[in-house]
Order: sequence, then C-alpha cells, then structure tokens
Amino acid sequence: MDEKKEQKIVVFTTLSSSDKNLILTGVTLANAFGKELCLTYRLKKSEEKKRHIFKRNLVGYALSLKEEIPGIRTSVLVLQERMRELPEILADEYEAILFVADAASFPKFSGAVTESPVPFLFVNTRAPLSTFKKVVLPVDLRKETSDSALWCSWFGRFKQSEIVVVAASDKSHDSQRQVGKNVLFTKKLFQRFNVGHHIFKGSKSSLQNSFEALEFALADKADMLVLLGSSVITPLDWLIGLPERKIIRSAEEIPVLLVNPRRDNYVLCD
Repeated sequence: MDEKKEQKIVVFTTLSSSDKNLILTGVTLANAFGKELCLTYRLKKSEEKKRHIFKRNLVGYALSLKEEIPGIRTSVLVLQERMRELPEILADEYEAILFVADAASFPKFSGAVTESPVPFLFVNTRAPLSTFKKVVLPVDLRKETSDSALWCSWFGRFKQSEIVVVAASDKSHDSQRQVGKNVLFTKKLFQRFNVGHHIFKGSKSSLQNSFEALEFALADKADMLVLLGSSVITPLDWLIGLPERKIIRSAEEIPVLLVNPRRDNYVLCD
C-alpha cells in the first residue's frame, strides 16, 4: 500500500439526520485507532447535477467536527461507482480500512460486503453510541476466524475492549479439532497483546454459532458483535437472505462488525 496516503475510517453518510450516530461512531474509531475520518456519499445517477451540493454538505459536516474536536483529521468523498465496486476502490485508492454504515441499510450494502476487502461496521442509528468495551466473538471451524480475531485484538489494544469468545460445539472429531485450533490461535493472539478475554464453549454447531453469539451478546448487553460473513453464498441465500442479514436485523442496539471471509482483508497499520 502507498505509505504516503493515510489510512481511513470511512463513514457512508445519507445526508440526513441519521448521519449523526454514524459520524460520531466514526469519530470514536478514528480517534481510537489514530486514523483519518472520511465522510463519503454515494451519488445516484439522477443526482449528478447536485454533486457540488452534496460535497458542500459533507464539507460542512467536516468543518463542524473540526470546530468541536480540534486535531481530528477529516476528508470528504462523493463517488458514483457501483456499490459492489465501491469497497475495493475505497480500499485501493483511498486507504480505507473500516466502513461505518447504517444497519437498516444492510440490504443495499449486502452485495458490496461480499466483495469487500475491508470490514463493515453496521450501526443502529437510533441506538446510544457504543463504548466498544465488551465485544462478543463467535469462533467456528473456519480458518478465516483469524481475521475476525485480529480485529478484536485491535479493539482490545486501542479501545481496551474485553473480548468474550463463544466457541462452537461441533459433533465430528475433525470439526472439533479445527474449532479447538481456532480457539487456541485466538487465545494466544489476545495474550500476546494483553487483551482481556473470556472463552466459553457454546452449545451450538459451527452453522449456528453466530446466532448463539448474538443471543449471548443481547443477554450480556455487549457493545459489539464481530461476525465472520458467509463463506459460501448460494442462490437460496440471495432469495431468503444471508444469515448475517438476519443477525444484523436482530441485533437491536448492538453494532455488528462484519468481516468478509472470502477476501484477503486489509490490515490496520500501527
């Protein structure tokens, strides 16, 4: 990656009142990780003539933030690329490392998520701002679990988050062994960076592990759920909805960080 460009926390704005929580969440993360905050609006074709108006509105947001939070680094972008292509463009050309978006708009972003090398944080814009102090991480048999564990470690290091691991309980010996390997990797990663954590063995298999973690997060009033997206997406998934869509819809006030297991993810530079 081009080291001359600064890594960014990108907020997908709607230029409406719901932007407040999204932007404040972005501010929290940009400050915690020491990154630039980038306010972005995706332009529809019918809005091309109003591009300058939308950019002016974003600049207004950025100026207000600078008045309230001296020292915050901000930028603005108005883009018109297809939603599916947007994450890779933002990652490759603008150094995006994390996207913040409205949880209610997940259906609009679902195609982009499956192509994204950068995690999406879906936020309920009507909920209180999250402190990110207690984070729930489901661990199943997939090797890509290391990506979601890595993000948890960064929240532990930079936000002093406590991580609660909910491990899958599979029946077959091979599956149990793989889950065990993932749990061990996760434990060693957190110990390496002195991240506070607790590990619980769940009662559900890898297929239902994420749903059990959601139940745990809701019961324990967690501040974020970190979710590994679907590794294989079938035509039936597109018809009835991805499991992550159901989880995000049911997460109530809990933000959901969705990591795409089907892409090599960009990483945070310390």
